[in-house]
Amino acid sequence: MKSLLAAWSWLFLILILGFFEIYARVETGSTFLFHLYSIQSIAVAASQILLLALGLTLVIVAGHIDLSIAFSTGFAAVAMALVVRFIGADAGWLAVIIGLVVGLLAAVIVGLINGWLVAFINVPSFIGTLGTYGIARGAALIIAGGATVSIRSEEARSIGNGIVLGVPIPVLVAAVLAVICHYLLSYTKFGVHTYALGANRASVERAGVNVEKQLVALFVLSAITAGIGGLIYTMRFSAGAANAGEPILLYAVAAVFIGGASLTGGQGTVTGTVIGAFIIAVIQFGLVFSGLPPYWQFVAVGLVIIVAVVVDQSRDRLTGARS
Repeated sequence: MKSLLAAWSWLFLILILGFFEIYARVETGSTFLFHLYSIQSIAVAASQILLLALGLTLVIVAGHIDLSIAFSTGFAAVAMALVVRFIGADAGWLAVIIGLVVGLLAAVIVGLINGWLVAFINVPSFIGTLGTYGIARGAALIIAGGATVSIRSEEARSIGNGIVLGVPIPVLVAAVLAVICHYLLSYTKFGVHTYALGANRASVERAGVNVEKQLVALFVLSAITAGIGGLIYTMRFSAGAANAGEPILLYAVAAVFIGGASLTGGQGTVTGTVIGAFIIAVIQFGLVFSGLPPYWQFVAVGLVIIVAVVVDQSRDRLTGARS
């Protein structure tokens, strides 16, 4: 039973893929999954979620939360767009490169503030990141003049909408970041300390680990992955928007918990988050494919979140019963 609960996200992904494939065959006589457009669409949707969820996974494993990721995304998107517009399209790749650097630095600032609040001021991460959520949102809207900042850059579009060997570039970026985060969490001391921090902070402190430094690094990493999501947004849509990540926040948090992270910290994997992101992406694309209104996506994802929490609690009860 315990192993079944541990693998439920994989089983659920297979189940919904099978359901939508059977639906497509019966209702339309076509295929849901075995088509290049469908695969690319699902992968791009999953990559959008992953770019916010990857760093968040490490923060949640450490027993904290980062609600500011949505506007780390928007802040980075707006910062990049303003820089590219200011320098001008004639600068070509130079404008794009400088815009990427500035946008990423904007996200890092948010991460540093979060880390400082949680690590040194002892503000609960829920409250602290909720505050920076509002600050980053307001700052992005202020510098953008309350509007979407459009850009004209073929170089940026070639990255945001480019395809390499049949794989969209945003998917490749998300895949590379997923590999890096997986390595950090699974094969380094940084990952060991992250798990230990979520399981028992006191023991980590007694072991001589610099907990403050670890927390700052975690929140900066969370902001960086979310910020990269904002940079991709600007390059895909040729515009920077303060609310670029807001519609994805629920999905990003859901992906982490669907993938097996615990509400109390100390559990979770990047691989699980990847599966969680694909579950949500399949639900999104499947409901659109079925002709249902898009707002049904929120209902479906909300139900899956509840299931994930129930599974998490059941797993904890089994673990407690056997310990």
